[in-house]
Amino acid sequence: MAKVVQCRTFDGQYVEYVDEIIGSGAMKDVYFSPDKSYVVAFFKTQQDAQAKDRLQMITGKYRETLFSQAGGDYWGNLFCWPSAALEHEGRLGLVAPTYPPHFFMEFGSKTDDSLGIKGKEKEGKWFTSASHRSRFMDPRELGDWLSYLKMGILISRAVKKMHMMGLAHSDLSYKNVLVDPAGGRACVIDVDGLVVPGKYPPDVVGTPDFIAPEVVMTSHLAKEDPQRKLPQRETDQHALAVLLYMYLLYRHPLRGGKVHDVDDDIRDESLSMGEKALFVEHPSDTSNRIKVADAKPAEFPWADTSKLPYTVTGPYLSPLFFQAFVTGLHEPSLRPSANDWETALIKTVDLIQPCHNKDCTQKWYVFDNSTKPCCPFCSTPYRGKLPVLNLYSSRQKDSYRPDNHRLMVWTGQSLFLWHVNNLISPNERLTQGQKKRVAYFVLHNATWWLVNEQLPDLMDVSMKTLIPMGGKVELKDGLQILLAKGEGGRLAVVQMVDA
Repeated sequence: MAKVVQCRTFDGQYVEYVDEIIGSGAMKDVYFSPDKSYVVAFFKTQQDAQAKDRLQMITGKYRETLFSQAGGDYWGNLFCWPSAALEHEGRLGLVAPTYPPHFFMEFGSKTDDSLGIKGKEKEGKWFTSASHRSRFMDPRELGDWLSYLKMGILISRAVKKMHMMGLAHSDLSYKNVLVDPAGGRACVIDVDGLVVPGKYPPDVVGTPDFIAPEVVMTSHLAKEDPQRKLPQRETDQHALAVLLYMYLLYRHPLRGGKVHDVDDDIRDESLSMGEKALFVEHPSDTSNRIKVADAKPAEFPWADTSKLPYTVTGPYLSPLFFQAFVTGLHEPSLRPSANDWETALIKTVDLIQPCHNKDCTQKWYVFDNSTKPCCPFCSTPYRGKLPVLNLYSSRQKDSYRPDNHRLMVWTGQSLFLWHVNNLISPNERLTQGQKKRVAYFVLHNATWWLVNEQLPDLMDVSMKTLIPMGGKVELKDGLQILLAKGEGGRLAVVQMVDA
């Protein structure tokens, strides 16, 4: 039986670990505490004074900044943030919470877990490859398209928080973000190598597939060379865009059919991901399109960008993908911020529609504002009347302006306070009271209704009729509904799409 080792952290806490390695990566060996509630991880190689100082800052000042403010507990679910640093028998180490159970494979791979991944961490690589998803994964692990949008919101929010704190992750990839597609959850890990520009340089350049082109292009230069580009906020922004593209479209945005050097695979890879990087869906330069003829059956329909272009992600995400992989691919300052992605993902969630095909693997799709909505994933058309709420908000008394925000209606769809007032955002600052549903939609006898639960000002503006709590209003084309009075209060104009 392995012995239990006791040691002391730099801030004076006593911690214990079972002297048996449970995981070993490129940088660290990991050990469980006796009750498995936390892990102790030691660096494999001797670390310098700067590494020690950085780790103490991450477990001290930065941790305090993250968790001590109002709503700080929220971040415990989005980061696996180390709680303490220590040195034991000459090795620098850290203490971190154990990953929650939902970040471990419950069912693993198909056919009685032939890959032996049951109980292993849910790395994104299993969920971002069309081939892996189709050939290997148990369908119960996969989630649906809505759950990937929700995961995207959480990942973007976590990256935004790091950047607001003046930090960069430096190695953002599907290896360092654990996901739970079935539950729509995500958690950023390996934050002990965070970069503080000008103070703590990066330990690594990143993970292949996620390294920004400017970093790949200059990786042959010495670290001290002023021309060498190292991981920072803008490289995180590139990696985040790649992650989101892969989670929603199950393919890589830069890995197409173009070959730059037929004789040298290493040089070809460097050019493809660096100097000559080109979006596989570039609107005018089609030379890097994915070669459909060479794709494996398991990669369809995702390998065919003409059938499932990036524009299926809708009117808010599509421009950001263009910005990330066309405008900003080789111009880091032009890349979308994590806040841009979070905002667009939240608006996109309000635009999705459940697919009528119960066997559709994605279950949801973005309404495309056409007169004949159709699921792009399984080609099932929507049938019936479809209400859309166009949202306007008050800037001054009795004056409403469009918010470029729409809410799709489906049976069971809910209204929340962030829908009725544009000064409220669905983010980490929401109170428990603000998270409650305030109204909902229902289809009854071919008629759509909005049922008021907790909105004191809900009014049919056309009829100047107050809709009391517990009351309902029929949704008709052109109907104007006042959702809330006062600053930020919203007016909804109903648009009926007859499919």
